[in-house]
Amino acid sequence: MDLRKLKTLIDLVSDSNVSELEITEAEGKVRIVKGSNAVVHSYAPAPMQIAPLAAAPLPVAPAETAAPEAPAVHAVRSPMVGTFYRSASPGAKAFVEVGDMVKEGDTICIIEAMKILNEIEADKSGKVVQILCENGQAVEYGQALLTIE
Repeated sequence: MDLRKLKTLIDLVSDSNVSELEITEAEGKVRIVKGSNAVVHSYAPAPMQIAPLAAAPLPVAPAETAAPEAPAVHAVRSPMVGTFYRSASPGAKAFVEVGDMVKEGDTICIIEAMKILNEIEADKSGKVVQILCENGQAVEYGQALLTIE
């Protein structure tokens, strides 16, 4: 991204009600965050494409020496940047607690983004093992919110 385009984006954020802007292009990613009096920008180059190398086959262990498999733990990840809430309103009962059984499609939390409350649903059935975020915590795209086994 060229410097003129970057300066234009910074000026747009400075002069608007937008507090954060993130743009991803082929040559990299730019995130501009408006603070109390300052505008912060960052630039990260795009990840390099690396051709996979052929790997030698791994030896297979005999079945009788294999350790018993632990139940697979699945992380439910945030589909957006926003604020994590465990319940529909302050003082209300949380959607889920550690140890609760959930079914795929059950609402497990809310993420507020741009004044819109987005219900986040379980993408797997199972038992809630761990809640990884605090009520009112800012979360990033792809961040693990809770784990289900």
